[in-house]
Amino acid sequence: MKDFAISEDPAVQQQLDRLGALSLPQGRIGLEVIHELLARLGNPENNLPPVFHVAGTNGKGSTCAFLRAMLEAEGLTIHVATKPHLVRYNERIRVGGKLISDAMLASLLKEVLDTAEDLSPSFFEVTTAATFLAFAREPADACVIEVGLGGRFDATNVMERPAACGIASLGIDHDQFLLNEDPDAPDPKANPLVRIAFEKAGIARALSPMVTQAYAPEVEARIEKSAALAGAPLHMRGKRWWADVSAAGIAYRDSKGELDLPLPTMPGAHQADNAALAVAILRHQDIVPVSAGAMAAGIREASWPARLQKLGAGPLAELLPQRTFLLDGGHNPDAANALARYLDEKAAKPVNAVIGMMAAKDARRFLAIIAPHVDSITAVPIPGNDCVPPEKLAELAREAGIAAVDTAADVPGAVQALDKDSDGTVLVFGSLYLAGKVLSLNRELPD
Repeated sequence: MKDFAISEDPAVQQQLDRLGALSLPQGRIGLEVIHELLARLGNPENNLPPVFHVAGTNGKGSTCAFLRAMLEAEGLTIHVATKPHLVRYNERIRVGGKLISDAMLASLLKEVLDTAEDLSPSFFEVTTAATFLAFAREPADACVIEVGLGGRFDATNVMERPAACGIASLGIDHDQFLLNEDPDAPDPKANPLVRIAFEKAGIARALSPMVTQAYAPEVEARIEKSAALAGAPLHMRGKRWWADVSAAGIAYRDSKGELDLPLPTMPGAHQADNAALAVAILRHQDIVPVSAGAMAAGIREASWPARLQKLGAGPLAELLPQRTFLLDGGHNPDAANALARYLDEKAAKPVNAVIGMMAAKDARRFLAIIAPHVDSITAVPIPGNDCVPPEKLAELAREAGIAAVDTAADVPGAVQALDKDSDGTVLVFGSLYLAGKVLSLNRELPD
């Protein structure tokens, strides 16, 4: 599994080309290579500012966005590592609150790639090592680091004692990696979510608070066991902290007291739960103090591109200026359910959808959830990526009960074929890779 990236900077592109040639070696899943690579680089993971490490299936990126906004509202300087990027690789690494410069990015990638030549590292091992080098060399008050895949064997899972770890909502995703046969892990056939919980809870560390959402009893029991084995104090929603969400805001409480918090400005009812988790993470650690006022300000100010994002004025949106353009990169069933709720409650009708999905995703199930909430679907490819062919997506859309189905060569072509006299919503969805191309087309580069 690997990612793709391009840059207008020749020095960066030279290293991205080297990076793009890497893959996950067959039969090797573990932390041995990343540990060896980091040792050669002087173990930068041991010299980071206090780290907030966040895993989960859905919501971990948004939780990281809330954490960043809350910490910055406190006046702190924050490093942030998230994935994937949408348009520019630089989006993955924020140094002191700003996207990493091209010069620093090129230099770090070259240093890591040169160091790792004989190790056959994966894309993610190299990028994680480069991120840790940046964060160790530049001063900051804290780091927010998003887990990439799973948790137990994710390349970021090498830090001995984070300030706190968090687990967002859980669901089935990346099942070819996280639900494989492993004698050291729970049998995925017995309960796939228990296995997912085991993988995510692999980030637990001795003495580092582990803060989570609430889950089904069997899943909670698995996380409790993992935290106990690691020696991590566990703070689970519904047991150690509570958050009641209403139209008036978020009523949060834990052993330290109660907070009345605002609702996020980020669209989607689920974002209030992600914001509450960020609050709980900060309140259950004592290394980086953050005031209630900064938490409230962060909830209001946080943003996260390509998650129910309304596009602004730009070349793509101007093709149908009377329409609202909604962009969502969700690509698994839980994300589809969140999108469906938003379309029912908030989206202007009719909803004409444009979809592109990666081949590794469950397009059939995703479309079955979305079908009752859209009026038409146009399937498009995702250039440069291993995606579901548009004709196959169209077939699945018809099977899901959508009557108005079409295909197009690209997103602009799909938009131009829509009724120019209609109002309503144009929804582009199904993949973060597609979302990145849409943002580039509309000249809305994440910063």
